[in-house]
Amino acid sequence: MNDVRATVGYARRTAQRPYFYANAHEKDFVPLAPEEVAIVDARGLDCTLDREGFTLVQHKSAVADLTDLDQVTAVHRGEIADLLRQVTGCDHVAMTPMGILRFSERLGENAAHDNSHPARFVHVDIAREAAAAMRAKGAPPGRTVTRSAQYNVWRALSGAPQDVSLALCAWPSIAPEDLIDCDAIFDPLDGSAEWSFANYLLAANPNHRWYYYADMTPDEAIVFKTSESDPARAQLMPHGAFDNPLAGPDSPPRVSLEMRGTCYWFG
Repeated sequence: MNDVRATVGYARRTAQRPYFYANAHEKDFVPLAPEEVAIVDARGLDCTLDREGFTLVQHKSAVADLTDLDQVTAVHRGEIADLLRQVTGCDHVAMTPMGILRFSERLGENAAHDNSHPARFVHVDIAREAAAAMRAKGAPPGRTVTRSAQYNVWRALSGAPQDVSLALCAWPSIAPEDLIDCDAIFDPLDGSAEWSFANYLLAANPNHRWYYYADMTPDEAIVFKTSESDPARAQLMPHGAFDNPLAGPDSPPRVSLEMRGTCYWFG
């Protein structure tokens, strides 16, 4: 086990609603209240999508270079749809159009790529109401949907150990009042119009249970839930980047890939 203590980017409540940008982080209003927490290495633990909200899977892609986003769209997107069907047992998967690459700040690559900064503040990918609307909009026509859920599939493409790792806060440890309403604003680098949706930051709570997966390889991925229609299951997954104290100065800078899909179950 490679359990660590590290700082995560909690937020504090203020009178002003927070917001953050995909690219122009100098314009963010995210009132941080970082705290050092224990982060448990989840390797070998029985963490599930419907209880903790995340799990680790073995998955090898046919794409040799997963930083090639054209190949990711053409090939890997279908691979991830198949993976989500396998791990969730759903009937249908609607994938987002493309993957998202993120880079450790040590690489100096962030300014050249859209939405590529590791998130240094704990957040959820989308708020409940916005997620429900998105799931409803993407539902296959002519089918009776009995359940729907959104997932993020995260993999490290660089070698181990990751200098900037992904921390996940187990769903059963989160109280409703820990979630802080905010807005996520996408400001594409190609100059197209900005758009936004409701999201959450996370306030500190000593009951939170934090996890990560040490020394990830490109042939495995974390699957974590970002929204869920069934209130009896894990609903969403607060997560954020942290500096891994076990990664020395010679460790490879993190390069990671995120793929997102919505799963539907039919009646």
